[in-house]
Amino acid sequence: MPARALTSLVPAVVGSALLALSPLTAQAAQAAPPTQHTPSAQAPQPPRTPRPTRTAPDIAAQGATLIDGATGTSLFGKEADTVRPIASTAKIMVASVVLDAQGTDLERRVPVKQEYRDFVAQHGSSTADLQTGDKLTVRQLLYATLLPSGADAAYALADTFGTGATSNERTASFIAQMNRKAAELGLTHTKFDSFDGAGTDAGTPNELARLARHAMRNDTFRTAVKTKQYKGEAPAANGRTRYYTWNNTNRLLGSYDGVIGIKTGTTTPAGDCLVFAATRGDKTLIGTILNSKDRYADAVELLDHGFGTTKAKALKLRALPANTPHN
Repeated sequence: MPARALTSLVPAVVGSALLALSPLTAQAAQAAPPTQHTPSAQAPQPPRTPRPTRTAPDIAAQGATLIDGATGTSLFGKEADTVRPIASTAKIMVASVVLDAQGTDLERRVPVKQEYRDFVAQHGSSTADLQTGDKLTVRQLLYATLLPSGADAAYALADTFGTGATSNERTASFIAQMNRKAAELGLTHTKFDSFDGAGTDAGTPNELARLARHAMRNDTFRTAVKTKQYKGEAPAANGRTRYYTWNNTNRLLGSYDGVIGIKTGTTTPAGDCLVFAATRGDKTLIGTILNSKDRYADAVELLDHGFGTTKAKALKLRALPANTPHN
C-alpha cells in the first residue's frame, strides 16, 4: 500500500479507538459520586444586644396624659378621659379667653381695685400682691395670673373683659365666656365655675392637654409661661412707680432640658396638678398631671417616655425664691 494511504488510515484507527472508549468514560462519569463542596469557614458573629423593651411610665398621678404637640396624637394616658378637679390650671383658659378676644389691647392699663385684694384674703388664694390703685397693663396681668398664679390678677382680667353693671355680673359673664370657649374647642367634659380654679372647675387630662395645645399657639401666652421670673413696674396710686417681681411656680422650668411651661395648680379637692410642655429639636410634647403626690417626677417620667430618654432619676428641681406661693 502506498505510504500516503497508510498515513490516511492512522487518524481513522485512532479515531475509532477514541470513539470506542467514549461509552466507558460516560459510565464512569455517571458512577462517580457528586462533588461535595465544603463551605468556607466564617468568622464567628458577636451576639446581638436586644433592644430594651420600653415599659409604660409608672406614675403616682390619678389622671395623666401625654400628647404630641404638633399633631395632638396621644402618647400615654392614665384615666385620661376621667373628669377631675383642675385647680389653678383653669387660669390657662382665663388667659386664652383674653388673648383670643378680638382687638385685645395688651398695653391697656387696668386699675387694681381693693375688692381684688379682699377676694384673696377671704379665700386664702394665691396672689400676685397687686396693690390697690396701681395701674397694670393687660400683659402684666397675664403674667401675674400665669406665673405666681395670682387670683387677684385673674379677678382683674375677669372684671375687665366680662360685661355687666357690677363686678359680680362681669365676672359671671367672663366665666360664661370660658365655658363657651371650651365648647368651641370641643372640650365637652370641661366646666368652669370660677376665674381662679378654686371652685368646682373640672376637666379630663386629655381635654386639659388639648386646651394647653390651643393656648400655646399664642405667642404672648407661650412667652409668658416659659418665663421663670418677671420684673416690671406700674404707676402707683400715689403718683410714684411700683416695682413688681413675680416668680413662676412651675419648678420644671430650668430643671429639665427643653421645658417651656405651662401651669401649676393645687387645691385640696384637686391635689397637686401640672400642665407641662417641652421641646427638643423639632419635637414638642404637652402633658397633664392631675392629683399627684409627686407631680414633677410624674411629668419627667412622661417626658422621658416621649423623648426616649432617662433623666427622671437625676432630676434636681429649681429652687423657688422665698415667699413664692406653692400652687
